[in-house]
Amino acid sequence: MAKRPREMTESEILALPYRPCVGVILTNADGLVFAGQRIDSTAEAWQMPQGGIDPGEEPVDAALRELREETGVPAAAVEILAEAAEWIAYDLPHDLVPKLWKGRFRGQQQRWFLMRLTGGEGLIDIATPEPEFRAWRWAAPDELIEMIVPFKRATYRAVFEAFRDRL
Repeated sequence: MAKRPREMTESEILALPYRPCVGVILTNADGLVFAGQRIDSTAEAWQMPQGGIDPGEEPVDAALRELREETGVPAAAVEILAEAAEWIAYDLPHDLVPKLWKGRFRGQQQRWFLMRLTGGEGLIDIATPEPEFRAWRWAAPDELIEMIVPFKRATYRAVFEAFRDRL
């Protein structure tokens, strides 16, 4: 029987750190953005590639690794156009904190990268060894904001604002 995570008080949650993470805005030649539908959710939960930074790993290396792990796209098939100047953080809804990352983080602090797919779309393969997405598509930034879980919408707006002159 699976152990149920204990409930946490608001003050316990607010005392937790943010998980260091990266995110990737992967664009195609038409300026549309890659969106993947999460495999671990029954909801219409779409997002861009993102994930944790391993100890000692540089954010750009983590971004390229996460992109490969989640989409199959190798570093040689993308051009890094820009890196966000600031870290962008979000808090998880309080009921999710005990369930994710063993209750060690209140949310994520992310460094975002804007990349363009220079290789063919055929390089995208979400059937990776540890799949995170069950489907993928290209979307306009405004459309993508509406496709993601509500608690990440402000974060995605901030991410797209950080790169507005390049999108």
